[in-house]
Amino acid sequence: MSVTLTEKAARRVRESIAKRGSGIGLRLGVRTAGCSGLAYTLEFADGRQASDCEFESQGVTLLIDPKNLPYLAGTELDFVREGLNEGFKFHNPNSKAQCGCGESFTV
Repeated sequence: MSVTLTEKAARRVRESIAKRGSGIGLRLGVRTAGCSGLAYTLEFADGRQASDCEFESQGVTLLIDPKNLPYLAGTELDFVREGLNEGFKFHNPNSKAQCGCGESFTV
């Protein structure tokens, strides 16, 4: 199962990388945090690790450490605007529950 971006998310990532002036894509992962147990991590990727799982979606390279892939497989990353707020939103089919604030999830 792959990890994908919506067109809006991909456009935002491409714009951000161009503005930043460097980077080969995004690195996605999870870490232990929050009241539900896991939180998403998202950062620019400047290089690949030998063990990375690599996906391409909408012209953007996504890199994931293999130990995080079971938590992220099938996830779609979107970029949404809600009122005055905007940001990336994870649509993860593996998530069984989220905390009330939406910052963490459990599988």
